[in-house]
Amino acid sequence: MKRDWHGERREWLLRRNCSLTPRQTMFTWTALLAISLAVGMFFTLQGAWYVLVFSVLEMAAVTAAFIAYSRHATDFDRIVYEQGVLSVEKVRAGQAQLTQLDPYWLRIVPPERRRDPIRLVARGVTVDIGTWLPDDERRALARQLREALAQ
Repeated sequence: MKRDWHGERREWLLRRNCSLTPRQTMFTWTALLAISLAVGMFFTLQGAWYVLVFSVLEMAAVTAAFIAYSRHATDFDRIVYEQGVLSVEKVRAGQAQLTQLDPYWLRIVPPERRRDPIRLVARGVTVDIGTWLPDDERRALARQLREALAQ
């Protein structure tokens, strides 16, 4: 069945699979810091003050890890095909990048190896998408894009 996509909008939204909500992230971070501080203070009161130093270092490392996680938890790729234009919006750490590709010149390079992204290439512009998808879903997305643009 052939469909006329001219004028119809097709959209794919690819998001990270984050296991913690923002509230759960804050609770977990607070709990880890409280436990580390309690252990450090307990040993400091017993005369082993150097344990508190290591607890502070641990808290700094945990905080850095949670900041990195939180900055990228809302990253996504949005691919929109509408009115003869393929738009790819990539958001990384709150920074958006929009690339518009001509679907008539577009070449979709499916992943060749495990963990390879889908590569969209048109007129010298290359965009990588689907880095968070499992391998089978990434290959299925490449097929879907190819089918949608072929029509």
